[in-house]
Amino acid sequence: MNRLRAVRDTSVGVFLEDERGNDVLLPNKYVPENLREGEFMDVFVYTDSEDRPVATTREPYIQRDEFGALDVVSVTSVGAFLDWGLEKDLFVPHKEQSIPMQVGRRYVVYCYLDRDTDRLVASSRINRFLEDRADDLEEGQEVDLLAYEHTDLGLNVIVNNQYRGLLYKNELFRPVSPGDKLTGFVKRIREDNRIDLSLQRQGYENIEPNAQRILDTLKDNNGFLPLNDDSAPEAIYKTFEMSKKTFKKAIGTLYRERRINIKDDGIYLA
Repeated sequence: MNRLRAVRDTSVGVFLEDERGNDVLLPNKYVPENLREGEFMDVFVYTDSEDRPVATTREPYIQRDEFGALDVVSVTSVGAFLDWGLEKDLFVPHKEQSIPMQVGRRYVVYCYLDRDTDRLVASSRINRFLEDRADDLEEGQEVDLLAYEHTDLGLNVIVNNQYRGLLYKNELFRPVSPGDKLTGFVKRIREDNRIDLSLQRQGYENIEPNAQRILDTLKDNNGFLPLNDDSAPEAIYKTFEMSKKTFKKAIGTLYRERRINIKDDGIYLA
């Protein structure tokens, strides 16, 4: 995205200029009715179908040096084309496809500038665009996640648009698919700089809000819920959207504070 100044009106559109005097055409269909010469506006700049720089007021789903999940709209002999919210689709060469792309399917890709063609293109070979060292992350930190690949251990995710992380299969208590955006927490950063993640905050900080959620749900259900230490993880997640481990910690806290009673058939408000 660029903030540019309108400098001259033509029959095909308005030319916008940056602070160094570089100009680019904003076609008529994107020109606001009240735009005046000298005014600034925010536009996205890319190359059109004839490889000429052009501006648009549309904002793409992903921009340069970003990851995102996009739908394939066509596949040709040269590669696949993705819908990224602009008139000209985003190109993915065959060599940049981790698996052959299919029309109608959604894939997580990285958008970058191809230095050979000076065009924005995309790649689904995600791992080579991720940084190895997560020096700016700390255990317990809240992070943005983008799921991109199922593995035997769980689900690989992109952390803060920079790093590769892992959500372990046995800690996923709801369906998560590649392309889903999530909020997670850093569990640990291993010696190999891989990042283990959780969808729930770890430790004491996680107990307090979840304990309150259990109390609130008990009050809404006449002081009883048919859940306890022996309940299935799926039943606990369906009710509270938390893992069984977190649930047990939370009800343990409530029991020690004498806020609830735990019985064979469930938990009761004290």
